[in-house]
Amino acid sequence: MSENANTSMNGTQPSSCYNPTAEKIGKTFAYCLILLVSLAGNTSIVIIVYKTKTMRKSINFLVVNMAMSDLLYPIFVIPRIVTELYVDSWLISGVLGQAMCKLVHFFQDISAVVSIESLALIAVDRFGAVVFPLRCPFISSKLCPFFILATWIVAMAIHSPDVMVFKLVESPGGLACATKWNEVFGESSSIANYYLALTVILFYIPLVLIAILYVIIYYKLKAHTIPGEQSVVSAAEQQRVKRERNVLNMAIAIVLGFVVCWVPFSIIIILYYYAWPKSFICGMYYISSIAKLMSRANCAVNPSICFMFSGNYQQGLKKLFSFRSTIQPAPNQVGVQPFRS
Repeated sequence: MSENANTSMNGTQPSSCYNPTAEKIGKTFAYCLILLVSLAGNTSIVIIVYKTKTMRKSINFLVVNMAMSDLLYPIFVIPRIVTELYVDSWLISGVLGQAMCKLVHFFQDISAVVSIESLALIAVDRFGAVVFPLRCPFISSKLCPFFILATWIVAMAIHSPDVMVFKLVESPGGLACATKWNEVFGESSSIANYYLALTVILFYIPLVLIAILYVIIYYKLKAHTIPGEQSVVSAAEQQRVKRERNVLNMAIAIVLGFVVCWVPFSIIIILYYYAWPKSFICGMYYISSIAKLMSRANCAVNPSICFMFSGNYQQGLKKLFSFRSTIQPAPNQVGVQPFRS
């Protein structure tokens, strides 16, 4: 959530705590796996929604928005992380090197913000569909592109300081992409307070609101499944509730995946700036390394959850790779196509 914190913590790691060779091999394997899963999974989601007209709905557009933001990791972020395991200096110099220094960190930070904003919009969309099914959607298919554009504009505006504070500088080991917060904003400006505010406003508050919305949705759907009253509810209404419940399960799973991946690192950021000593002890180093790996793994977790929980995405993936399931035709029918593009 904060690449400034990443950069600072990387500079305080105690070399006596670990086997450098084993760490490089382990991290290289983990990050390459994340890169492959994220690149393949998120690209597939974008293609499936683009090619399937029946899936061009607000919630799927927002899932695609998350997929696009997640793709910033395998394209820009993870290659840099793996390179830094083996090379101590920044490889690209000049204007291009300066631009890459700024943009790589910028893209990593805006990816997380776009994701949490998309999760909030998905919760609002599900809230409107379940609690007020007869009203016009809160986020219609026509308005959805404007909401998506807003998520990127807000994310870029919030993390615009990254473009100013990250600079390519000379160091004893060669070129380095370093954080120059006080040089840009002055000694009186606190980077710790800035990132504490971002963590609370852009992470914890949205997650609390999302949780409240899903609790309301859960109880609303539960009211439709009271034992002995199924006959009162029409077949169409039961089908709608079942469909909404399936979509809700996927949405909640994505939120839980985000929480599991990002909460540990968000806590690490706060502890690093306000509680931990600047010289890491071994236990702190291990915890922070695992937390950073988990946060970066979220870009691979999201598409995996979509394919596990959504039959539409599963069918779309099968169709994408030409693995069509065999359908036994019913009597007096020539066949049934359960999935059309």
